[in-house]
Amino acid sequence: MESRTIHQFLQGKTLLITGATGFLAKLLVEKILRVQPNVKKLYLLIRASDNNSARERFTDEVMKSELFNVIREKMSVNLCSLVEEKVFAISGDISYENMGIRNSELREEMCKEIDIIINSAATTNFYERYDVAMNVNVVGAMNVLRFAKSCGKLTMLLHVSTGYVCGKGKGVLLEKPFLMGETLNKISYLDMDVERDVIANKFKELEALNATSKEITTTMKELGIQRARLHGWQNTYTFTKAMGEMLLGHLKENLQVVIIRPTIITSTYKEPFPGWIEGVRTVDSFILAYGKGILNFFYGDPDSQLDVIPGDMVVNSILAAALAHGNQHSQEVVVYHISSSSRDPLKISNIVLFSFHYFMQNPWVNKDGKTIKVRAPMRSFSSMASFSKHISTHYVPLLKMLKFVNLVSCHCFDKTYRYMERKMHMVMRLSELYEPYVFFYGSFNDVNTERLRLAMKEINMDDVLNFDPRCIKWEDYLMYTHIPGVVKYLF
Repeated sequence: MESRTIHQFLQGKTLLITGATGFLAKLLVEKILRVQPNVKKLYLLIRASDNNSARERFTDEVMKSELFNVIREKMSVNLCSLVEEKVFAISGDISYENMGIRNSELREEMCKEIDIIINSAATTNFYERYDVAMNVNVVGAMNVLRFAKSCGKLTMLLHVSTGYVCGKGKGVLLEKPFLMGETLNKISYLDMDVERDVIANKFKELEALNATSKEITTTMKELGIQRARLHGWQNTYTFTKAMGEMLLGHLKENLQVVIIRPTIITSTYKEPFPGWIEGVRTVDSFILAYGKGILNFFYGDPDSQLDVIPGDMVVNSILAAALAHGNQHSQEVVVYHISSSSRDPLKISNIVLFSFHYFMQNPWVNKDGKTIKVRAPMRSFSSMASFSKHISTHYVPLLKMLKFVNLVSCHCFDKTYRYMERKMHMVMRLSELYEPYVFFYGSFNDVNTERLRLAMKEINMDDVLNFDPRCIKWEDYLMYTHIPGVVKYLF
């Protein structure tokens, strides 16, 4: 490994990072500027109407974040001056050709300078419209690859995917790239042209029916779930991310492609400080609802594992992979599972228990100043039948009563009734979508990742680039870092 440290490796390098206003990319930008302010340039692709608007979004959504307080306080250089000199917010969208960068002179300049591309742009909504997810997660990955091929100095493309492209199979889930057309059910063949035709034909049907905007959205969401399950994936997100991986492997030619597959990304473990988070993760919606007294039960197997990994560890793995592959060329696509299930498994029952202990000690206070007391850990239902029966028994009668009261009172309770109805449907829908994650009995093989960790240890980078889940004490992390962070930053 020619560059012995990440500091040496990043010095003088030019990087392009897509999805720059996302949770992970913010952490990545902060880490790069903190460990090596002498990076040459950071091009950040941001969806905006022009470069001035992109710069405004970067300033408002990234630089004003509390995340950058450590740099502001501890760096000897002026952060604003550093950002002005090194960071270039570029208007673009990976859904479009040339990643939506309209200025041809700027594109040419970028292609001459960029050493590494890190693609973290994605739509992560499990229940996304199929056409939207296809454009971002599949076509977008292809557009990034095409742009990468035009970059003369480029050493690698690092693509951030998700561990759950492997599905919810039992046993060991391997760090192996997908073959073109491969499906999880091993029965069907995945033809992306067919999938795009399915989307186009559905739009024609909807147009013929004069469908409303709302009807189109609902139909396209349902279409994504149907197509995903047809081929063995659990939701539109993981399905389209898998297709994106296939395209990268199939079309990469001589380009070095590294795929990072994190599992469920949670708040920071240590860097730049513990507990920072943005956006509700899979587990956090249940934790928040429980703490607020809204939900005291959930659909899931308490003995199954929830594979989570802190955000700063994911960033460290990305930089470690860049360092490891920066001076060598892998002909094959290299996959890294950034996960915890094989090294430091966490059971859902432990999350339930730690959440109970946390809110017992730190009860939620609502906007009226009322303390909300939790009296028992969340109750679990291990089958959809028992879960549905519980809702039918305890909540449907209340909803029917509210509907009757609303009718006899001349619709005085319309707003309350619609809210309660939406909430009940949302609980059912979320439970269905999250099922693969709360009934997970596999473990993510991380032989490649362990090899990467050992490589960092050999050059004394294992502390600077720590992504070893074995150092996490889950009770301490959840009780004193993650849940407090969720309460602070997400409420």
